Amino acid sequence: MNGSLFRSMLWLHGWAGLLAGWLLYAIFLTGSATYFRSEISHWMRPELSFSADTKDDAQIADVTLRRLRAIGGDAERWRVTLPNAREPATEIHLWRKSGKEPSFVHEWLEPASGAPSPARATLGGDFLYYFHFDLQMPSIWGRLLVGLAAIVMLVTLVSGVVAHKRLFVDFFTFRPDATRQRAWLDGHNVAGVLALPFHLVITYTGLVTLMFLYMPWGIHVAYQGRAQALLTEAGLGAPTPAISDPAPLAPIAPLLAEARRRWAGGRAGVIDIYRPGEVGTLIELTRDASETLAYRYDKLRFIGPDGRSMPQPPPSAVVTTQMTMYGLHVGRFADATLRAGLFICGSAGTAMIGTGLVLWSVSARRRETSRMGMFLIERLNIGVIVGLPIAVAAYFWANRLLPSAYPGRLLGEPMMFFSTWLAVFLVSLFPWRRAPWETMLLVAAVAFAALPLADAVAYRKGEIASYDRVFLGFDVAMAVIGCTFAAIARKLRKERTSAKIIDQIPTREFVP
Repeated sequence: MNGSLFRSMLWLHGWAGLLAGWLLYAIFLTGSATYFRSEISHWMRPELSFSADTKDDAQIADVTLRRLRAIGGDAERWRVTLPNAREPATEIHLWRKSGKEPSFVHEWLEPASGAPSPARATLGGDFLYYFHFDLQMPSIWGRLLVGLAAIVMLVTLVSGVVAHKRLFVDFFTFRPDATRQRAWLDGHNVAGVLALPFHLVITYTGLVTLMFLYMPWGIHVAYQGRAQALLTEAGLGAPTPAISDPAPLAPIAPLLAEARRRWAGGRAGVIDIYRPGEVGTLIELTRDASETLAYRYDKLRFIGPDGRSMPQPPPSAVVTTQMTMYGLHVGRFADATLRAGLFICGSAGTAMIGTGLVLWSVSARRRETSRMGMFLIERLNIGVIVGLPIAVAAYFWANRLLPSAYPGRLLGEPMMFFSTWLAVFLVSLFPWRRAPWETMLLVAAVAFAALPLADAVAYRKGEIASYDRVFLGFDVAMAVIGCTFAAIARKLRKERTSAKIIDQIPTREFVP
Protein backbone atom coordinates (compact mmCIF):
# COMPACT_ATOMS: atom_id res chain seq x y z
CA MET A 1 0.00 0.00 0.00
CA ASN A 2 2.97 2.33 0.43
CA GLY A 3 4.20 1.73 -3.11
CA SER A 4 2.99 2.60 -6.56
CA LEU A 5 -0.57 1.29 -6.07
CA PHE A 6 -1.24 3.71 -3.22
CA ARG A 7 0.17 6.65 -5.17
CA SER A 8 -1.79 5.63 -8.26
CA MET A 9 -5.02 5.42 -6.32
CA LEU A 10 -4.37 8.88 -4.82
CA TRP A 11 -3.79 10.33 -8.28
CA LEU A 12 -6.85 8.57 -9.73
CA HIS A 13 -9.09 9.58 -6.82
CA GLY A 14 -8.05 13.22 -6.98
CA TRP A 15 -8.30 13.77 -10.73
CA ALA A 16 -11.42 11.64 -11.30
CA GLY A 17 -13.13 13.44 -8.43
CA LEU A 18 -12.24 16.83 -9.88
CA LEU A 19 -13.19 16.17 -13.51
CA ALA A 20 -16.62 14.71 -12.68
CA GLY A 21 -17.10 16.29 -9.25
CA TRP A 22 -19.15 19.30 -10.29
CA LEU A 23 -21.55 17.16 -12.31
CA LEU A 24 -21.76 14.52 -9.57
CA TYR A 25 -22.52 17.21 -6.99
CA ALA A 26 -25.50 18.37 -9.07
CA ILE A 27 -26.69 14.78 -9.57
CA PHE A 28 -26.49 13.91 -5.88
CA LEU A 29 -28.07 17.14 -4.67
CA THR A 30 -31.11 16.99 -6.95
CA GLY A 31 -31.36 13.21 -6.58
CA SER A 32 -31.48 13.52 -2.79
CA ALA A 33 -34.28 16.08 -3.06
CA THR A 34 -36.38 13.77 -5.21
CA TYR A 35 -36.86 11.30 -2.36
CA PHE A 36 -39.51 13.88 -1.48
CA ARG A 37 -40.59 14.51 -5.06
CA SER A 38 -44.31 14.17 -4.30
CA GLU A 39 -44.08 16.37 -1.21
CA ILE A 40 -42.26 19.09 -3.16
CA SER A 41 -44.94 18.93 -5.86
CA HIS A 42 -47.68 19.18 -3.24
CA TRP A 43 -46.04 22.25 -1.66
CA MET A 44 -45.76 23.87 -5.08
CA ARG A 45 -49.50 23.32 -5.65
CA PRO A 46 -50.93 24.89 -2.47
CA GLU A 47 -54.43 24.93 -3.95
CA LEU A 48 -54.65 21.14 -3.57
CA SER A 49 -55.49 19.39 -0.32
CA PHE A 50 -55.97 15.79 0.72
CA SER A 51 -59.63 14.81 0.90
CA ALA A 52 -61.57 11.92 2.38
CA ASP A 53 -63.29 11.56 -1.01
CA THR A 54 -60.08 10.17 -2.53
CA LYS A 55 -60.31 6.74 -0.86
CA ASP A 56 -62.54 4.91 -3.39
CA ASP A 57 -60.24 3.93 -6.27
CA ALA A 58 -63.10 2.54 -8.37
CA GLN A 59 -65.11 5.76 -8.22
CA ILE A 60 -62.02 7.87 -8.95
CA ALA A 61 -61.13 5.66 -11.92
CA ASP A 62 -64.68 5.89 -13.32
CA VAL A 63 -64.83 9.69 -13.28
CA THR A 64 -61.29 9.90 -14.64
CA LEU A 65 -62.11 7.62 -17.58
CA ARG A 66 -65.11 9.79 -18.37
CA ARG A 67 -62.76 12.75 -18.62
CA LEU A 68 -60.42 10.82 -20.89
CA ARG A 69 -63.30 9.80 -23.19
CA ALA A 70 -64.35 13.44 -23.42
CA ILE A 71 -60.93 14.80 -24.40
CA GLY A 72 -59.33 11.81 -26.13
CA GLY A 73 -61.71 9.17 -27.37
CA ASP A 74 -59.50 8.73 -30.43
CA ALA A 75 -56.30 8.31 -28.42
CA GLU A 76 -53.77 5.54 -28.82
CA ARG A 77 -53.09 5.20 -25.10
CA TRP A 78 -54.43 6.47 -21.78
CA ARG A 79 -52.63 6.46 -18.46
CA VAL A 80 -54.23 7.15 -15.08
CA THR A 81 -52.12 7.55 -11.94
CA LEU A 82 -54.45 7.26 -8.96
CA PRO A 83 -54.03 9.51 -5.89
CA ASN A 84 -52.36 8.02 -2.85
CA ALA A 85 -51.11 8.95 0.59
CA ARG A 86 -48.46 11.26 -0.91
CA GLU A 87 -50.30 12.70 -3.94
CA PRO A 88 -53.78 14.24 -3.52
CA ALA A 89 -54.67 14.61 -7.22
CA THR A 90 -55.30 12.21 -10.09
CA GLU A 91 -52.79 12.44 -12.93
CA ILE A 92 -53.65 11.57 -16.53
CA HIS A 93 -51.54 11.20 -19.66
CA LEU A 94 -52.98 10.81 -23.14
CA TRP A 95 -51.14 9.90 -26.35
CA ARG A 96 -53.08 10.48 -29.59
CA LYS A 97 -52.77 8.43 -32.74
CA SER A 98 -50.34 9.52 -35.40
CA GLY A 99 -51.43 12.71 -37.11
CA LYS A 100 -53.77 13.85 -34.33
CA GLU A 101 -53.08 17.12 -32.49
CA PRO A 102 -52.14 17.72 -29.80
CA SER A 103 -50.20 14.47 -29.77
CA PHE A 104 -49.78 14.48 -25.99
CA VAL A 105 -52.00 15.74 -23.15
CA HIS A 106 -51.20 15.85 -19.45
CA GLU A 107 -53.62 17.01 -16.75
CA TRP A 108 -54.18 16.95 -12.99
CA LEU A 109 -57.76 16.18 -11.99
CA GLU A 110 -59.87 16.55 -8.86
CA PRO A 111 -60.24 12.94 -7.64
CA ALA A 112 -63.92 13.14 -6.67
CA SER A 113 -65.27 14.98 -9.72
CA GLY A 114 -62.74 14.23 -12.45
CA ALA A 115 -62.69 17.93 -13.35
CA PRO A 116 -59.38 19.66 -14.20
CA SER A 117 -57.61 20.75 -11.04
CA PRO A 118 -57.50 24.47 -10.18
CA ALA A 119 -53.88 24.11 -9.07
CA ARG A 120 -51.30 26.35 -10.66
CA ALA A 121 -49.23 25.08 -13.56
CA THR A 122 -45.88 23.88 -12.24
CA LEU A 123 -43.41 21.08 -12.83
CA GLY A 124 -43.09 20.68 -9.06
CA GLY A 125 -40.68 18.03 -7.87
CA ASP A 126 -40.62 16.50 -11.36
CA PHE A 127 -38.22 19.22 -12.50
CA LEU A 128 -35.57 18.18 -9.95
CA TYR A 129 -36.32 14.50 -10.63
CA TYR A 130 -35.64 14.76 -14.35
CA PHE A 131 -32.69 17.11 -13.87
CA HIS A 132 -31.15 14.42 -11.66
CA PHE A 133 -30.77 11.94 -14.54
CA ASP A 134 -31.03 13.91 -17.78
CA LEU A 135 -29.90 17.44 -16.76
CA GLN A 136 -32.90 18.80 -18.70
CA MET A 137 -30.87 18.31 -21.87
CA PRO A 138 -32.47 17.33 -25.21
CA SER A 139 -32.44 13.81 -26.60
CA ILE A 140 -30.27 11.33 -24.68
CA TRP A 141 -27.18 13.47 -24.17
CA GLY A 142 -27.96 14.33 -20.57
CA ARG A 143 -28.52 10.69 -19.65
CA LEU A 144 -25.28 9.67 -21.30
CA LEU A 145 -23.38 12.33 -19.35
CA VAL A 146 -24.99 11.21 -16.11
CA GLY A 147 -24.10 7.59 -16.87
CA LEU A 148 -20.48 8.53 -17.56
CA ALA A 149 -20.41 10.48 -14.28
CA ALA A 150 -21.82 7.45 -12.44
CA ILE A 151 -19.01 5.26 -13.81
CA VAL A 152 -16.46 7.83 -12.63
CA MET A 153 -18.22 7.90 -9.24
CA LEU A 154 -17.71 4.16 -8.83
CA VAL A 155 -14.03 4.53 -9.73
CA THR A 156 -13.67 7.42 -7.28
CA LEU A 157 -15.32 5.51 -4.43
CA VAL A 158 -13.14 2.43 -4.87
CA SER A 159 -9.92 4.42 -5.32
CA GLY A 160 -10.83 6.58 -2.32
CA VAL A 161 -11.19 3.56 -0.05
CA VAL A 162 -7.84 2.21 -1.25
CA ALA A 163 -6.04 5.55 -1.13
CA HIS A 164 -7.11 6.71 2.32
CA LYS A 165 -5.19 4.38 4.59
CA ARG A 166 -6.69 5.86 7.77
CA LEU A 167 -10.19 6.31 6.34
CA PHE A 168 -12.11 4.44 9.03
CA VAL A 169 -9.86 5.71 11.82
CA ASP A 170 -10.43 9.30 10.72
CA PHE A 171 -14.17 8.67 10.83
CA PHE A 172 -13.92 8.67 14.63
CA THR A 173 -11.63 11.71 14.79
CA PHE A 174 -13.75 14.51 13.34
CA ARG A 175 -12.18 17.82 14.42
CA PRO A 176 -14.33 20.74 13.25
CA ASP A 177 -12.18 23.25 15.16
CA ALA A 178 -8.92 22.11 13.60
CA THR A 179 -7.17 23.96 10.81
CA ARG A 180 -9.22 24.46 7.70
CA GLN A 181 -7.78 21.68 5.57
CA ARG A 182 -7.78 19.23 8.48
CA ALA A 183 -11.42 20.02 9.29
CA TRP A 184 -12.53 19.73 5.64
CA LEU A 185 -10.59 16.47 5.24
CA ASP A 186 -12.22 15.06 8.38
CA GLY A 187 -15.62 16.12 7.07
CA HIS A 188 -14.88 14.51 3.71
CA ASN A 189 -13.92 11.22 5.38
CA VAL A 190 -16.92 11.21 7.72
CA ALA A 191 -19.38 11.97 4.89
CA GLY A 192 -17.80 9.25 2.77
CA VAL A 193 -17.69 6.50 5.40
CA LEU A 194 -21.02 7.35 7.04
CA ALA A 195 -23.01 6.24 4.01
CA LEU A 196 -20.45 4.32 1.95
CA PRO A 197 -22.77 1.33 1.31
CA PHE A 198 -25.49 3.76 0.19
CA HIS A 199 -23.07 5.54 -2.16
CA LEU A 200 -22.02 2.28 -3.78
CA VAL A 201 -25.56 0.92 -4.10
CA ILE A 202 -27.13 4.15 -5.39
CA THR A 203 -24.39 4.62 -7.99
CA TYR A 204 -24.48 1.04 -9.27
CA THR A 205 -28.28 0.80 -9.34
CA GLY A 206 -28.41 4.14 -11.14
CA LEU A 207 -26.37 2.61 -13.95
CA VAL A 208 -28.57 -0.50 -14.01
CA THR A 209 -31.77 1.53 -14.48
CA LEU A 210 -30.51 2.83 -17.84
CA MET A 211 -28.37 -0.12 -18.85
CA PHE A 212 -30.19 -0.57 -22.17
CA LEU A 213 -29.20 2.99 -23.09
CA TYR A 214 -25.53 2.50 -22.19
CA MET A 215 -25.17 -1.02 -23.66
CA PRO A 216 -27.61 -1.34 -26.58
CA TRP A 217 -25.47 -3.59 -28.78
CA GLY A 218 -26.97 -6.88 -27.63
CA ILE A 219 -30.49 -5.63 -28.44
CA HIS A 220 -29.36 -4.50 -31.89
CA VAL A 221 -27.88 -7.92 -32.62
CA ALA A 222 -30.61 -10.15 -31.14
CA TYR A 223 -33.68 -8.04 -31.96
CA GLN A 224 -32.47 -6.03 -34.95
CA GLY A 225 -32.79 -2.84 -32.91
CA ARG A 226 -36.45 -3.46 -31.93
CA ALA A 227 -36.22 -2.58 -28.25
CA GLN A 228 -39.99 -2.89 -27.80
CA ALA A 229 -39.82 -6.56 -28.81
CA LEU A 230 -37.29 -7.18 -26.04
CA LEU A 231 -39.42 -5.37 -23.45
CA THR A 232 -42.53 -7.31 -24.46
CA GLU A 233 -40.71 -10.65 -24.30
CA ALA A 234 -39.25 -9.76 -20.90
CA GLY A 235 -42.67 -8.79 -19.57
CA LEU A 236 -41.69 -5.13 -19.15
CA GLY A 237 -43.88 -3.79 -21.95
CA ALA A 238 -47.44 -4.51 -22.99
CA PRO A 239 -48.05 -6.02 -26.45
CA THR A 240 -49.53 -3.39 -28.72
CA PRO A 241 -53.02 -4.49 -29.83
CA ALA A 242 -53.86 -4.31 -33.50
CA ILE A 243 -56.27 -1.66 -34.80
CA SER A 244 -59.76 -3.16 -34.80
CA ASP A 245 -63.48 -2.37 -34.79
CA PRO A 246 -64.98 -0.11 -32.09
CA ALA A 247 -66.09 -1.70 -28.81
CA PRO A 248 -67.04 -0.30 -25.40
CA LEU A 249 -64.68 -0.57 -22.45
CA ALA A 250 -65.53 -2.98 -19.63
CA PRO A 251 -66.25 -1.47 -16.18
CA ILE A 252 -63.03 -0.74 -14.34
CA ALA A 253 -64.30 -1.46 -10.80
CA PRO A 254 -64.29 -5.29 -11.11
CA LEU A 255 -60.75 -5.18 -12.49
CA LEU A 256 -59.51 -3.11 -9.55
CA ALA A 257 -61.26 -5.52 -7.18
CA GLU A 258 -59.60 -8.48 -8.90
CA ALA A 259 -56.22 -6.76 -8.53
CA ARG A 260 -56.80 -6.33 -4.80
CA ARG A 261 -57.68 -10.01 -4.52
CA ARG A 262 -54.60 -11.21 -6.39
CA TRP A 263 -52.29 -8.83 -4.56
CA ALA A 264 -53.65 -9.79 -1.12
CA GLY A 265 -55.12 -6.37 -0.45
CA GLY A 266 -52.65 -4.37 -2.54
CA ARG A 267 -54.02 -1.59 -4.73
CA ALA A 268 -53.40 -0.52 -8.30
CA GLY A 269 -51.46 2.72 -8.62
CA VAL A 270 -51.39 3.07 -12.41
CA ILE A 271 -53.93 2.15 -15.08
CA ASP A 272 -52.70 1.94 -18.69
CA ILE A 273 -55.24 1.46 -21.49
CA TYR A 274 -53.93 0.73 -24.97
CA ARG A 275 -56.15 1.41 -28.00
CA PRO A 276 -59.18 2.43 -25.89
CA GLY A 277 -62.57 1.88 -27.49
CA GLU A 278 -61.51 -0.98 -29.77
CA VAL A 279 -62.04 -4.75 -29.79
CA GLY A 280 -58.33 -5.27 -29.11
CA THR A 281 -58.16 -2.84 -26.20
CA LEU A 282 -55.68 -3.88 -23.50
CA ILE A 283 -55.98 -2.75 -19.87
CA GLU A 284 -52.86 -3.00 -17.72
CA LEU A 285 -52.90 -2.44 -13.95
CA THR A 286 -49.63 -1.77 -12.13
CA ARG A 287 -49.42 -2.14 -8.38
CA ASP A 288 -48.83 1.00 -6.31
CA ALA A 289 -45.07 1.59 -6.13
CA SER A 290 -45.15 2.13 -2.36
CA GLU A 291 -46.21 -1.50 -1.80
CA THR A 292 -43.34 -3.29 -3.56
CA LEU A 293 -39.57 -3.10 -3.52
CA ALA A 294 -39.25 -3.86 -7.24
CA TYR A 295 -40.30 -0.90 -9.38
CA ARG A 296 -43.43 -1.55 -11.50
CA TYR A 297 -42.96 -5.27 -11.03
CA ASP A 298 -46.51 -6.50 -10.29
CA LYS A 299 -48.78 -6.09 -13.34
CA LEU A 300 -52.13 -7.53 -14.40
CA ARG A 301 -53.54 -7.38 -17.93
CA PHE A 302 -57.15 -7.64 -19.10
CA ILE A 303 -59.00 -7.65 -22.42
CA GLY A 304 -60.67 -4.25 -22.62
CA PRO A 305 -64.20 -4.98 -23.92
CA ASP A 306 -65.02 -7.94 -21.64
CA GLY A 307 -62.50 -7.65 -18.79
CA ARG A 308 -61.10 -11.17 -19.22
CA SER A 309 -57.72 -11.71 -17.57
CA MET A 310 -54.77 -12.34 -19.87
CA PRO A 311 -52.25 -15.06 -18.99
CA GLN A 312 -48.92 -13.66 -18.00
CA PRO A 313 -45.80 -15.77 -17.42
CA PRO A 314 -43.76 -14.99 -14.30
CA PRO A 315 -40.83 -12.64 -14.95
CA SER A 316 -37.38 -14.13 -15.31
CA ALA A 317 -34.66 -13.81 -12.68
CA VAL A 318 -32.93 -11.19 -14.85
CA VAL A 319 -36.05 -9.02 -15.03
CA THR A 320 -36.69 -9.44 -11.31
CA THR A 321 -33.14 -8.37 -10.51
CA GLN A 322 -33.28 -5.36 -12.80
CA MET A 323 -36.63 -4.18 -11.43
CA THR A 324 -35.47 -4.68 -7.84
CA MET A 325 -32.38 -2.58 -8.44
CA TYR A 326 -34.54 0.04 -10.11
CA GLY A 327 -36.80 0.05 -7.06
CA LEU A 328 -33.84 0.35 -4.70
CA HIS A 329 -32.61 3.38 -6.62
CA VAL A 330 -35.84 5.38 -6.73
CA GLY A 331 -36.97 4.41 -3.22
CA ARG A 332 -40.72 4.56 -3.93
CA PHE A 333 -41.25 1.69 -1.47
CA ALA A 334 -39.95 3.69 1.49
CA ASP A 335 -42.14 5.25 4.16
CA ALA A 336 -41.51 8.78 5.47
CA THR A 337 -38.92 7.71 8.03
CA LEU A 338 -36.92 5.62 5.59
CA ARG A 339 -37.10 8.37 2.95
CA ALA A 340 -35.69 10.79 5.50
CA GLY A 341 -32.83 8.35 6.09
CA LEU A 342 -32.21 8.03 2.35
CA PHE A 343 -32.26 11.82 2.04
CA ILE A 344 -29.64 12.11 4.81
CA CYS A 345 -27.45 9.53 3.07
CA GLY A 346 -27.83 11.37 -0.24
CA SER A 347 -26.98 14.65 1.49
CA ALA A 348 -23.89 12.99 2.98
CA GLY A 349 -22.87 12.02 -0.56
CA THR A 350 -23.41 15.60 -1.71
CA ALA A 351 -21.28 16.86 1.19
CA MET A 352 -18.58 14.28 0.42
CA ILE A 353 -18.32 15.51 -3.17
CA GLY A 354 -18.44 19.19 -2.18
CA THR A 355 -15.74 18.86 0.48
CA GLY A 356 -13.63 16.85 -1.95
CA LEU A 357 -13.77 19.66 -4.51
CA VAL A 358 -12.79 22.21 -1.86
CA LEU A 359 -9.90 20.04 -0.68
CA TRP A 360 -8.62 19.64 -4.23
CA SER A 361 -8.50 23.42 -4.68
CA VAL A 362 -6.70 23.91 -1.34
CA SER A 363 -4.15 21.24 -2.24
CA ALA A 364 -3.67 22.71 -5.72
CA ARG A 365 -2.95 26.13 -4.17
CA ARG A 366 -0.22 24.58 -2.05
CA ARG A 367 1.27 23.00 -5.16
CA GLU A 368 1.50 26.50 -6.68
CA THR A 369 -0.95 25.82 -9.49
CA SER A 370 -1.26 28.68 -11.99
CA ARG A 371 -3.23 31.67 -10.72
CA MET A 372 -5.70 31.49 -13.62
CA GLY A 373 -6.30 27.77 -13.06
CA MET A 374 -6.86 28.29 -9.35
CA PHE A 375 -9.19 31.20 -10.03
CA LEU A 376 -11.37 29.14 -12.38
CA ILE A 377 -11.46 26.07 -10.11
CA GLU A 378 -12.42 28.08 -7.04
CA ARG A 379 -15.07 30.06 -8.92
CA LEU A 380 -16.50 26.86 -10.37
CA ASN A 381 -16.61 25.45 -6.86
CA ILE A 382 -18.60 28.46 -5.65
CA GLY A 383 -20.91 28.37 -8.67
CA VAL A 384 -21.73 24.68 -8.19
CA ILE A 385 -21.43 24.02 -4.46
CA VAL A 386 -23.33 27.15 -3.39
CA GLY A 387 -24.84 28.31 -6.68
CA LEU A 388 -26.91 25.18 -7.28
CA PRO A 389 -28.67 25.32 -3.88
CA ILE A 390 -29.37 29.02 -4.46
CA ALA A 391 -30.88 28.12 -7.84
CA VAL A 392 -33.09 25.49 -6.20
CA ALA A 393 -34.26 28.09 -3.67
CA ALA A 394 -34.99 30.49 -6.55
CA TYR A 395 -37.08 27.77 -8.20
CA PHE A 396 -39.20 27.54 -5.04
CA TRP A 397 -39.43 31.33 -4.75
CA ALA A 398 -40.61 31.57 -8.37
CA ASN A 399 -43.47 29.24 -7.52
CA ARG A 400 -44.66 31.67 -4.86
CA LEU A 401 -43.89 34.95 -6.63
CA LEU A 402 -45.23 34.29 -10.13
CA PRO A 403 -49.01 34.89 -10.35
CA SER A 404 -51.04 31.68 -10.30
CA ALA A 405 -52.76 32.56 -13.57
CA TYR A 406 -49.57 33.64 -15.34
CA PRO A 407 -49.63 31.71 -18.65
CA GLY A 408 -45.86 31.27 -18.83
CA ARG A 409 -45.27 30.04 -15.30
CA LEU A 410 -44.74 26.41 -16.36
CA LEU A 411 -41.50 27.49 -18.04
CA GLY A 412 -40.98 30.54 -15.85
CA GLU A 413 -39.99 28.52 -12.80
CA PRO A 414 -37.25 26.50 -14.58
CA MET A 415 -36.04 29.72 -16.23
CA MET A 416 -35.68 31.27 -12.78
CA PHE A 417 -33.64 28.23 -11.72
CA PHE A 418 -31.19 28.43 -14.63
CA SER A 419 -30.93 32.23 -14.72
CA THR A 420 -30.20 32.37 -10.98
CA TRP A 421 -27.56 29.67 -11.31
CA LEU A 422 -25.94 31.56 -14.19
CA ALA A 423 -26.07 34.80 -12.17
CA VAL A 424 -24.17 33.17 -9.28
CA PHE A 425 -21.48 31.99 -11.69
CA LEU A 426 -21.12 35.46 -13.21
CA VAL A 427 -20.99 37.20 -9.83
CA SER A 428 -18.36 34.76 -8.58
CA LEU A 429 -16.19 35.61 -11.61
CA PHE A 430 -15.90 39.25 -10.55
CA PRO A 431 -12.35 40.18 -9.45
CA TRP A 432 -13.15 39.90 -5.76
CA ARG A 433 -10.22 40.49 -3.39
CA ARG A 434 -11.22 37.23 -1.73
CA ALA A 435 -13.36 34.41 -3.16
CA PRO A 436 -16.96 35.28 -2.14
CA TRP A 437 -17.70 32.08 -0.24
CA GLU A 438 -19.17 33.82 2.80
CA THR A 439 -21.34 36.16 0.75
CA MET A 440 -22.83 33.38 -1.35
CA LEU A 441 -23.37 31.15 1.67
CA LEU A 442 -25.28 33.97 3.39
CA VAL A 443 -27.38 34.46 0.25
CA ALA A 444 -28.23 30.74 0.31
CA ALA A 445 -29.04 30.93 4.03
CA VAL A 446 -31.46 33.84 3.55
CA ALA A 447 -33.01 32.32 0.41
CA PHE A 448 -33.95 29.10 2.23
CA ALA A 449 -34.68 30.44 5.71
CA ALA A 450 -37.08 33.11 4.41
CA LEU A 451 -39.18 30.65 2.40
CA PRO A 452 -41.30 29.48 5.37
CA LEU A 453 -42.04 33.11 6.30
CA ALA A 454 -43.16 33.94 2.79
CA ASP A 455 -45.28 30.82 2.65
CA ALA A 456 -46.93 31.63 6.00
CA VAL A 457 -47.73 35.20 4.98
CA ALA A 458 -48.94 34.41 1.47
CA TYR A 459 -50.89 31.18 1.94
CA ARG A 460 -51.19 30.12 5.56
CA LYS A 461 -51.70 33.54 7.12
CA GLY A 462 -49.59 32.48 10.07
CA GLU A 463 -52.09 29.90 11.28
CA ILE A 464 -50.26 26.75 12.33
CA ALA A 465 -53.55 24.83 12.29
CA SER A 466 -53.86 25.41 8.55
CA TYR A 467 -50.61 23.55 7.86
CA ASP A 468 -50.83 19.93 6.83
CA ARG A 469 -47.90 17.62 7.44
CA VAL A 470 -46.41 18.25 4.00
CA PHE A 471 -46.35 22.04 4.30
CA LEU A 472 -45.06 21.96 7.85
CA GLY A 473 -42.37 19.41 7.01
CA PHE A 474 -41.26 21.35 3.93
CA ASP A 475 -41.03 24.65 5.80
CA VAL A 476 -39.09 23.08 8.67
CA ALA A 477 -36.68 21.50 6.17
CA MET A 478 -36.13 24.86 4.44
CA ALA A 479 -35.42 26.53 7.79
CA VAL A 480 -32.92 23.81 8.74
CA ILE A 481 -31.13 24.09 5.38
CA GLY A 482 -30.97 27.88 5.74
CA CYS A 483 -29.50 27.58 9.26
CA THR A 484 -26.94 25.07 7.98
CA PHE A 485 -25.69 27.48 5.32
CA ALA A 486 -25.58 30.28 7.91
CA ALA A 487 -23.53 28.08 10.26
CA ILE A 488 -21.03 27.27 7.49
CA ALA A 489 -20.71 30.97 6.62
CA ARG A 490 -20.14 31.78 10.29
CA LYS A 491 -17.48 29.07 10.51
CA LEU A 492 -15.60 30.51 7.51
CA ARG A 493 -15.80 34.04 8.92
CA LYS A 494 -14.52 32.83 12.27
CA GLU A 495 -11.57 31.13 10.58
CA ARG A 496 -10.70 34.25 8.67
CA THR A 497 -10.93 36.61 11.61
CA SER A 498 -9.00 34.30 13.94
CA ALA A 499 -6.32 33.73 11.28
CA LYS A 500 -6.72 29.94 11.48
CA ILE A 501 -5.93 29.44 7.82
CA ILE A 502 -2.49 27.79 7.99
CA ASP A 503 -2.68 24.32 6.53
CA GLN A 504 -0.92 21.78 8.73
CA ILE A 505 -1.73 18.65 6.76
CA PRO A 506 0.76 17.43 4.15
CA THR A 507 -0.67 17.69 0.66
CA ARG A 508 0.08 14.04 -0.05
CA GLU A 509 -2.71 12.99 2.35
CA PHE A 510 -5.30 14.06 -0.18
CA VAL A 511 -3.86 14.63 -3.65
CA PRO A 512 -0.35 13.76 -4.76
